[in-house]
Amino acid sequence: MDEHEKDWAYKQTLMLTLSNSAYDALLVLDRDCRIIAINKAAEELFGQDHLLGRNLIEVTGESELQAMVQNAIAYQEETFEEQITLQGRRHFRCRVQVIQHEGYLFVGVALQDVSDLVRLNRARRDMVANISHELRTPIANIRLIIDSLFHEDDKPKRKRSISSLQAIARETDSLLWIMQEMLDLSMIESGQAIVRMVDVNLHALTEDAIERLEEQAIAKEVRITHDVPPDMQVLCDYDQIRRVLVNLIHNAIKWSPKGGRVIIHANNGGDDVTIEVLDEGPGVPPDQVERIFERFYQVNPSRSGSQGTGLGLAICKHIVEAHGGRIWAMGNDSQPGGRFYFIVASSESDVSS
Repeated sequence: MDEHEKDWAYKQTLMLTLSNSAYDALLVLDRDCRIIAINKAAEELFGQDHLLGRNLIEVTGESELQAMVQNAIAYQEETFEEQITLQGRRHFRCRVQVIQHEGYLFVGVALQDVSDLVRLNRARRDMVANISHELRTPIANIRLIIDSLFHEDDKPKRKRSISSLQAIARETDSLLWIMQEMLDLSMIESGQAIVRMVDVNLHALTEDAIERLEEQAIAKEVRITHDVPPDMQVLCDYDQIRRVLVNLIHNAIKWSPKGGRVIIHANNGGDDVTIEVLDEGPGVPPDQVERIFERFYQVNPSRSGSQGTGLGLAICKHIVEAHGGRIWAMGNDSQPGGRFYFIVASSESDVSS
């Protein structure tokens, strides 16, 4: 091999190393849109081997990408950049540029997967919309109540004033709940929420969580019961697991019909304790049981009396997973009602070992 061939082989290896080290999918096409070079990321994206020499539209089946390449060839002095959707669901930032060298025309195509960024932007928009709605409703209600107190023809009667103040207190509690959820999630995701694992009586913890939602349950005439054994012990952070229970019970009350019932079970499986929160509401559609733990995700809000921020279940997931457990929901296809479950460690098994 002469020096020229060695230099060419060196440059070829260098270019191949650079392209295969890239996160983005990279392709080089000729003027007929045939693939003449491709990196590993692009092969994995299209799920095919032996792509050299094949036409772009044949490989991708995407007319939008083909049109971008053809426009780049037609207007060679421009670089084309757009966001496109490939494979029906994944979003990519696509950059197409024509390069001419010694009479050859090459079309470079770079595809950057921005699906996560698109999802986060959508979540941000949902967050702004949800929280704006949730804040506007109690604030507007408080304003109306105050106006009704001070713009009556007659002096407000004591009974009416007390009722109005109670309504203001409920709406203020709603505002505090929203702000607390936002603060909790912020602290958890930033790593500021420290998990302090101690031996906790689950019966007392459950009673505490129920007591915090007593007024809300009474207002909706929902009865909360539990069958947690008095001596059941778990290894957890008391405040954080109480937060999980409070969120799940709050969620159950919100979705329950007036006069419904919320039931909490706890089953000791040896090393772990499984806690169940059941209600008599519409339940979770089977196709949404995975997504409901995403931040800001809403299960058809039109079916309930209020939307919520979409943060409560995401907070539960973060806390339970930080404890080494897991949380899940069951769809309502086989049994009516909402059914949520989570697992924490049993301190009894730890002690016995």
